[in-house]
Amino acid sequence: MMTGMNSTVVPGPVRRGMLVAAAVSAVISAVLLVAHVSFDGDTFRHCAYLGPSTRMYVTAWAGPVCSLAALVLTVRGGQRRTGAGVALVCLSVLLLAVQLLALYWVYRPDPSGGTGCSGLAALLA
Repeated sequence: MMTGMNSTVVPGPVRRGMLVAAAVSAVISAVLLVAHVSFDGDTFRHCAYLGPSTRMYVTAWAGPVCSLAALVLTVRGGQRRTGAGVALVCLSVLLLAVQLLALYWVYRPDPSGGTGCSGLAALLA
C-alpha cells in the first residue's frame, strides 16, 4: 500500500524558514509605514503645496507589497497554525489595511485647494 504526501504540508525547517521570512517582511513593512508617515512633511513648503515626494510614492507602494508577501508566506507555511503564525497574519492584515489607506492618501487631491496651508480658499472666495 502506497501512501502519498500531502502537497500542502510544508516540512518543519521550511515552515520555520517561511515564518521567519514572513516576520522579516512584516517588520520591513512596518518600517516603510513609519518612513512614509515621516515623509508627510514633504508635501508643503512655505505654505505652497508641492505634492507628494518620490520617497512618499516609493514607501506607499513598497509597504503593501511587503505586507502581502508576509501574508502569503505565513499562509503558505502549512496547515498547522501556531500562535506566532496567527499573530503574524493579523499583523500583516492590519499593516496592509493601513498601508492601503496611505497609498490612497498619496493620490488624493490637494487638501488645501491649491492656495496655501489653511485649506480655507474655497470659504474665502
